[in-house]
Amino acid sequence: MKFSRREAARTLGAGFMGVLIVPQLKMQAAPAANNDAIAGVKAIVFDTFGTVVDWRGSIIAEGEAWGKTKGLKIDWARFADRWREGYQPSMEKVRKGELPWTKLDALHRMVLEQILKEFNINGLAEEEKEHWNLVWHRLKPWPDSVPGLARLKKKYTIAPLSNGNVSLLTDMGKNAGIPWDLVLSAELAHHYKPDPESYLTAAELLSIKPGELMLGAAHSGDLRAARKAGLKTGFIYRPNERGVGGRADNAKPGEFDVVATSMIDMAAQMGA
Repeated sequence: MKFSRREAARTLGAGFMGVLIVPQLKMQAAPAANNDAIAGVKAIVFDTFGTVVDWRGSIIAEGEAWGKTKGLKIDWARFADRWREGYQPSMEKVRKGELPWTKLDALHRMVLEQILKEFNINGLAEEEKEHWNLVWHRLKPWPDSVPGLARLKKKYTIAPLSNGNVSLLTDMGKNAGIPWDLVLSAELAHHYKPDPESYLTAAELLSIKPGELMLGAAHSGDLRAARKAGLKTGFIYRPNERGVGGRADNAKPGEFDVVATSMIDMAAQMGA
């Protein structure tokens, strides 16, 4: 996929609050999807954190701006990573029954309390902690996410299928201008991904068969679990999810029903 210098400059300008978002539109398009595999797809649901939105860059940007007002000298990249590292362990407590069903907002707050202590951030009012915890509602999309989803929406029903709770995903969509048709969440199944109930509930709520639903995600484990539940799968490469040079999942052509280099590339392969 080739872009003019003007288009490239405009994409680079999509960085926010001093954070440079490396565009993924320059990557060479992947081979087209297998038409037989995707022929029956009626709806596509998407992982959000890392796939649709840049959670790490967004948290770093807000942290740097907020830290200046507080006179805090914090490694905000490390802060974002530590917060994210608490994501799976906290959900695992719910899966094992160590905690009752708990919304992701509440799990994020539990982890936040721990890392505020770890980074010696003290004396915050409850309102400040709550506002900071809701940064997950304000995450910014990757530059190609909204235009790619807008194309897919013309042909398919599109929705998030995230471990984020419904209010989180609703706020995120409104703040980021994401053109969802509806909001689906693991909260509706009371099962966090990769539990099969989370994927199957989405298909049931859409009144379609699992094989008529595709999951789009940048994470191979999520996609393998969805495939095991009977869904079609679309991989979207996000090399900078954990920062430039950070570890990111990749996929070979044919490993999933669609293997795309961006949301726009996915839309093209899906005939949208």
